[in-house]
Amino acid sequence: MTKKIRVLFICTANAARSQMAEGLLRAKFGSKFTVFSAGTRQSKVSTRAIQVMQEIGIDISHHRSKTLAEYKNDRFDLAVTLCDNAHAACPVVPGAARTIHHAFLDPHLVPGTDEESLAIYRRVRDAIGEWIDATFG
Repeated sequence: MTKKIRVLFICTANAARSQMAEGLLRAKFGSKFTVFSAGTRQSKVSTRAIQVMQEIGIDISHHRSKTLAEYKNDRFDLAVTLCDNAHAACPVVPGAARTIHHAFLDPHLVPGTDEESLAIYRRVRDAIGEWIDATFG
């Protein structure tokens, strides 16, 4: 049996982008990858991220926000920073054979009504999904 590639997605609060990336990669290519996510600080998983992922049939409601410290003794084949803040805090992730950076808009920081906010979350979710398809597919 082929060993799965271990991937860690990182963003600032491990609330939206890294959680969506974790769910998307696991759902799309889970047979090839073991997927984790963390933040440079701990928060809580965004209810809007949970909602927009459920809209496409991916349940991340059981996820919890974690910090990089939780993985300090783990090894990864690839770490991916998904925001400039995380990339600045850890341009090279200890324990990762390789670290790459691909920034996505923080949907939490975009003001608007509930529906406008959900639209931004959907846009970020879809952008992450397209990037995952192109990068890991």
